[in-house]
Amino acid sequence: MKVHIELVRDLPEDEVLIRCCHVDDTIQKIQQFISEQTELSSKMVFYKNNQEFHLPLRDILFFETESEVVYAHTANDSYKIKYRLYELEKLLPHSFVRISKSTILNINLVFSITRNITSSSLVQFMNTHKQVYVSRHYYKNLKQRLNERSTL
Repeated sequence: MKVHIELVRDLPEDEVLIRCCHVDDTIQKIQQFISEQTELSSKMVFYKNNQEFHLPLRDILFFETESEVVYAHTANDSYKIKYRLYELEKLLPHSFVRISKSTILNINLVFSITRNITSSSLVQFMNTHKQVYVSRHYYKNLKQRLNERSTL
């Protein structure tokens, strides 16, 4: 496979072109990876103390519902967001996965999972005290998505 980068100064926006003789699993993974990188650099609007924050999605550890309010958690803070979890599931990139009825997780920031066969498993993140639980019902899907991530 050849890779070329062409610098074109007057383009209105960056463009990636994949030329191939057929679309196989490798090409699809490359396309998915590029799409996710673009989506992760995008920002959403978050709220805290009458302030509006524009943060990149790559900084969000997880989204969590608490008393009918959805919060986005970063390593050091949490912010309100004006979406419901079911709306976020449709809007967020492939790297976000539902892990319980009340939580959506960014799989790119998972550090460890402590498995508990009889109840929820503990998910921990690097460089923060924050942690969440994945319910047994969603565990298999999380593991599958983590395995997909490691093959990219």
